[in-house]
Amino acid sequence: MKKLITHLIASSNLIAALLSGLFLFLCFPKFGSGVLSWVALIPLFYALRDAKPWEGFKTGFLAGLVAHIGIFYWISYVVVQYGHLPVYMGIMAMLLLAAYLSLYTACFAMGVVFLRKKGGALFLSAPLLWTILEFARSHLFTGFPWENLAYSQYLYENIIQIADLTGIYGISFAIVMVNAVLYNLWSLRFRKRYLLTEIAIAFAVIAAIYGYGHFRTAEIRESVRKKSSVEVALVQGNIDQNIKWNDRYQLQTLNIYRSLSLRSIPAEGGMIIWPETAAPFYFEGANPLRAVVVDVARASGRWLLFGSPSYDEGGGKIYYMNSAYMLRPDGTVAGRYDKVHLVPYGEYVPLRKVFPFIGKLVVGVGDFRPGTGFNPIEYDGRRIGVLICYEAIFPESARDYKQKNADLLVNITNDAWFGKSSAPFQHLSMTVFRAVENRLYLVRAANTGISAIIDPTGKILSQTGLFERTVLKGEVKYIDEKTFYAAYGDLFVYLCGIVLIPYYFILQRRRKNAGRNS
Repeated sequence: MKKLITHLIASSNLIAALLSGLFLFLCFPKFGSGVLSWVALIPLFYALRDAKPWEGFKTGFLAGLVAHIGIFYWISYVVVQYGHLPVYMGIMAMLLLAAYLSLYTACFAMGVVFLRKKGGALFLSAPLLWTILEFARSHLFTGFPWENLAYSQYLYENIIQIADLTGIYGISFAIVMVNAVLYNLWSLRFRKRYLLTEIAIAFAVIAAIYGYGHFRTAEIRESVRKKSSVEVALVQGNIDQNIKWNDRYQLQTLNIYRSLSLRSIPAEGGMIIWPETAAPFYFEGANPLRAVVVDVARASGRWLLFGSPSYDEGGGKIYYMNSAYMLRPDGTVAGRYDKVHLVPYGEYVPLRKVFPFIGKLVVGVGDFRPGTGFNPIEYDGRRIGVLICYEAIFPESARDYKQKNADLLVNITNDAWFGKSSAPFQHLSMTVFRAVENRLYLVRAANTGISAIIDPTGKILSQTGLFERTVLKGEVKYIDEKTFYAAYGDLFVYLCGIVLIPYYFILQRRRKNAGRNS
């Protein structure tokens, strides 16, 4: 009978961990809803109720593995389709990434169990641990903050406004706190007077976030209303990745962009924007294709921003960069930005000797060299902060531009790699927060979609569908709105660390005192 009960408990814990993993996956687009994030961790907390720290680690790892396989299943498609790896190796590459990211969930679960055994309150220890570990994941080994928990809320404008104070981590903190309080309410594991206090605190936090969001949204929109607008044309060429770098299709590709651009010329003073590597050749070289691009700026009489690979020569070596160029209406080059935050195993190959079987996903060029910094490009008396591809998922990238007085953020990307998977939707969801954190308009030009125009409150004003050949035209405005986050960065995370350390020692001392008195 004892064995049967033990088996049933173990089975229920396993099911609970799997359920939490499933819920965490379904928090994000395109398959899920951000509402689920507010209850996604409740099954995991249930599975940890009587666990030891090592058991908690294994349970958290399982929940994280399920979640990350669901979120990153598309990695297998990318490395098989474009990295030309066998299917089994594509699956293995995805599982390795999911396993690595699951270590953070495992450490979170182990930490929750450890602090609980010290007498810690779940509603405080859980959000503190999650926030610190999420920040660590976003920075260790070049960082990979893809779909951190806060990004699940990208459609809920009153919730996400607090990002201009705390960044995304304040939102993640609040979500985990609510999960913890709801679990305690459901399980009634604590005395009623403590539970009522927790409910009151969680309610106050959410009310403050929602109230701030309502107030701040109205304030920012009033500021936007007073400004004059500039028109942009985001050209979505929908070029097949399989032919993008084929010499025979380069002119055809440029003619597609030229035709779309000249049919949708923005108003006077406006800007035409092409996606990442829309010009599939080295623009600064002696190449006849260069004239086609220059002619678009001259024929339209508008500024033209586009992506193209570039190179520099020095010391007998050639260095390649993933770059963005700005052309004036007369066709001359106004500026160039070289991508700083490169994609590991996509644009450069770290640990090549350790993992020689993982090739580059880029075609036709060598490893890229990172740019020297997030330096805005001049545009008609304004400053444009260009984020190439997945640079838009890093808050510090856009924040650096804001500190250098950028007036507009532009994300150019080529999400053709992802096919019709959930990745393009996930990529867009993270980009929204860069607009909120810095209170700037953000426009996004993607080769196969999703192209979008996002206002400083994070509202997606308009967007294209996937795999459409089209032009998205719309208006942007320049506002000079200072934000706490742009000025001080992730101070909220550091405060969480400052609280967690003494909290642990307080629990430790309290436990020792209880032991002496017993």
